[in-house]
Amino acid sequence: MNLKFWQKKNDTAPKKKKTKSKEWFDAIIFAVIAATVIRVFFIEAYTIPTGSMEKSLLIGDFLFVSKVNYGARIPMTPVAFPFAHHTMPVTGTKAYWDGVQWKYRRLPGIQEIKRNDVVVFNFPDGDTVALEAQDRDYYEMVRSVGREAVHSQYTVTSRPVDKRENYIKRCIGISGDILSMSNGLVSVNGKAEPMKRTGQIDYTVKFKSSDVNFQLFEDMGFVIERDIMAISQDSYNFIGTPDQMEEVKKLDFVASVTQRTAAPDVAEPSIFPQDPNRKWNADNWGPIQIPKKGWTVKLDSNTMPLYKRAIEIYEGNKLEKSGTGWIINGVKTDSYTFKMNYFWMMGDNRHNSLDSRYWGFVPEDHVVGKALFIWMSYDTNGSFFSKIRWSRIFRGIH
Repeated sequence: MNLKFWQKKNDTAPKKKKTKSKEWFDAIIFAVIAATVIRVFFIEAYTIPTGSMEKSLLIGDFLFVSKVNYGARIPMTPVAFPFAHHTMPVTGTKAYWDGVQWKYRRLPGIQEIKRNDVVVFNFPDGDTVALEAQDRDYYEMVRSVGREAVHSQYTVTSRPVDKRENYIKRCIGISGDILSMSNGLVSVNGKAEPMKRTGQIDYTVKFKSSDVNFQLFEDMGFVIERDIMAISQDSYNFIGTPDQMEEVKKLDFVASVTQRTAAPDVAEPSIFPQDPNRKWNADNWGPIQIPKKGWTVKLDSNTMPLYKRAIEIYEGNKLEKSGTGWIINGVKTDSYTFKMNYFWMMGDNRHNSLDSRYWGFVPEDHVVGKALFIWMSYDTNGSFFSKIRWSRIFRGIH
């Protein structure tokens, strides 16, 4: 009886009202949790910082990227400051704690990555970073000046997969594809794949006279001083799409239009896999087979330059050279079976893009999501009333 009386008395007691500060605190905590869940598992906003995807995506485009299409990636570094990627905005310190690391897992998606999808992913070479030069590839810096010089000049750190820099490119090849490129033309599984409407490359345009009305080119979508640069008095370098250049050819004051690509046997040392036995450059390379989960590759002097980093770094194996063979995790072997799918990503602006041609394959655990549509586009070089590119707002990405 006494217990029931005590319960009744407490049930009828007036509840203590929350203070305004407590209500605000609860609301902020709820908003942060809700926004974090949406950002991690559903959709996230990104900004285009460089011109590597022009004409598809322009500097100043703001995108929504879907995590649902390919399946949301479970956070691999779960202890992190909300809304900061890898660096705190004011202090410049790490925005995460890598003392806790989870294995790569992904929720089921509604589609697989397809060729020509525009994909956001973590920069594969971003596992090691020179903090004072984060816009440069650490491995390219080491190849250029040596490891000791880089480490003596910069503060070098490592980053977990999901805290590496975000990149956005077009998927040119999926797992299992065999790719090559000849005179700027990509071939997938032996079939040539010409650039579509938005892919652009360099051309030499020779005019019949030096008296040219450049306003005509602005009307075609070219940006003077960015897409058109003088070579001589009557010759200019144009960066344009095949469709644009067909229109340029039709102009009566144009003498010739010639695509500018590197010669086939001129080696570019920075081209993947940075193998002196392969005389490859940005316009001529391959063939390369993209690794696929379950695919077994024979390990020899020809294949190891292509797949060594994937086997050792991306798939976490201890790899050692032993005489004429290889030892993986203490076992001598002459082959390796891949555990993940890989992809080949390239920018639409072919001569102004650092992409898979320079750092190779993108592992599936680096994939963030699929670019869906542009929700805002801002041109910093535009006049007061034309800074917003109204025609691009809510434009889908194809």
